Amino acid sequence: MMQFLPVTMKEMQNRGISQPDFVYVCGDAYVDHPSFGMAIITRLLEHYGYSVGIIAQPDWKKKESVCVFGEPRLGFLVSAGNMDSMVNHYTVSKKHRREDSYSPGGKMGLRPDRAVIVYGNLIRQTYKHTPIIIGGIEASLRRLAHYDYWSDSLKRSVLLDSGADLISYGMGERSILEIAEALNRGEDISTLHHIAGTVYHTKEAPAGGIILPSYEEMCADKRKYAESFQVQYENMEAFSGKVLAESYGNRGYVVQNPPSKPLSQKEMDEVYDLPYMRTYHPMYEKLGKIPAIEEIKFSITSNRGCFGGCNFCALAFHQGRIVQTRSHESILKEAVEYTKESDFKGYIHDVGGPTADFRQPACEKQLKKGVCTNRQCLFPKPCKNLNADHEDYLELLEKLRKIPNVKKVFIRSGIRFDYVEADKDSRFLEELAKYHVSGQLRVAPEHVSDRVLSYMGKPEHQVYQKFLADFEKANKKTGKKQYVVPYFMSSHPGCTLKDAVKLAEYVRDMGFMPEQVQDFYPTPSTMSTCMYYTGIDPRTKKEVYIPTNPHEKAMQRALIQYKNPQNRELVKEALIKAGRTDLIGWEHKCLIKEGKKTVQAEKDFKKSTVQRKKKTIRNVHKRKGK
Repeated sequence: MMQFLPVTMKEMQNRGISQPDFVYVCGDAYVDHPSFGMAIITRLLEHYGYSVGIIAQPDWKKKESVCVFGEPRLGFLVSAGNMDSMVNHYTVSKKHRREDSYSPGGKMGLRPDRAVIVYGNLIRQTYKHTPIIIGGIEASLRRLAHYDYWSDSLKRSVLLDSGADLISYGMGERSILEIAEALNRGEDISTLHHIAGTVYHTKEAPAGGIILPSYEEMCADKRKYAESFQVQYENMEAFSGKVLAESYGNRGYVVQNPPSKPLSQKEMDEVYDLPYMRTYHPMYEKLGKIPAIEEIKFSITSNRGCFGGCNFCALAFHQGRIVQTRSHESILKEAVEYTKESDFKGYIHDVGGPTADFRQPACEKQLKKGVCTNRQCLFPKPCKNLNADHEDYLELLEKLRKIPNVKKVFIRSGIRFDYVEADKDSRFLEELAKYHVSGQLRVAPEHVSDRVLSYMGKPEHQVYQKFLADFEKANKKTGKKQYVVPYFMSSHPGCTLKDAVKLAEYVRDMGFMPEQVQDFYPTPSTMSTCMYYTGIDPRTKKEVYIPTNPHEKAMQRALIQYKNPQNRELVKEALIKAGRTDLIGWEHKCLIKEGKKTVQAEKDFKKSTVQRKKKTIRNVHKRKGK
């Protein structure tokens, strides 16, 4: 128990500490693993000499639940956890989820909706003047005015509603240490307006900053919000980003400083080499353990940041577009430690990050001048300056495979197929097929309509088709029969029923129905969510078709899984509305089997179905060596 950070005052006192420097309040259960933001920030503070107490999943209905350690010497740190609490609680159809993987036994309901706001106000009820710093994914992506899907409204900065003094946004290692040092020197938190990667509240507009449209203006005119979002998007870069100020009338301004600079490799190693227990606190053993640990216990984070630029992803706003990596030595050290675990079976489940095969910045200038504000590295075409090179990743994977007692090293966090295609050396794809895939490779083309893909910030469909062909070649070269399992998304801004039908036809031609289909989920601070709310593409200021009607969204989703009998009526309705009744009938191309038919036609259809099933069974047996 003494190897975990204290969760009770008695444990704190056993360390000879009567008052902690910080108290960390979190919506997740306490898991001391570097895949959890809570673990990184608390271990980093401990490393630099600060004492920290953990209050995980306090009872938000009782204000004494945040008083476990009394008043901290320097301040409270508050996070909703690894997920936005609303995404954690609700499906895209706004139905309650049944399980919470970040809670003991997967039990739902141990954190409140909008957890950062609730925890912040709970603390402020008792500790009127104690500094409160909020952070993590929920606070980061709600740091300025944002569209809230669950209330279908534009909400103001979470800083104002939480009662907090500062937001430490993004990956907060740099900013949290600067805040801690300033508070330790006796500086008042109300004066900390200079720290990169933070958001603060002030009465006066900052000198030299960009004044965004006011909250009142954005509520009155959605186009103003689209304009504001584009300015934010262009200033989320540490090297060139400007100070942004958002007016709230007589409440003053919420001011965002530019992001913190990315960590060097030495700093990344320091963060991941801290003495994590790499598991959940023992107090959860009898409560059913913490399900989330199963996915990441034997996985290794090798990088952070992503220059992929998908518009429906918030990574650019949180981790940034500059890729940061750990050294081979740091990663190998972690892998060797895994082999000493009693439950390690020889399989490293993943070596990656947001995108597994990004092991260096997109181009050499990024670490000196930052990323381009007006263009993407991979979209719509790979930039001519892109350094598409897998050499370092290949060397790392080879070293991991050679560690004694390691049987297999998987890559499960996803690769960018367009980045793979941009690499002129085919060796990565061949080694991927030979060593790092177990029958199925999961990739995310998302759609097949180039128009929809352009709204997503994804490459044209032909790039994915080329990747499939190259992966097949790599499999033949290695003598393996492996398959690509694609992820598709329905109802993204710009996607019409005709686009959805086109995707359904592609699924038909693939020969199998995707098991996982994701409806577009409008989460805070993504380009796609801005489109969804405003009906405008912030990049071009042009109008975008938005499928917001729940029934249409259900039809788009059903089309991708048209073989499911439960989807039959929805698919039929969608085909009629899209003017594609040619796909209803008894021809082989038809998605819905229906209409006037002869006895012979029915027999022919049943016969062809049986033949296809037999062929599939033979192929399965052949793959299994039967």
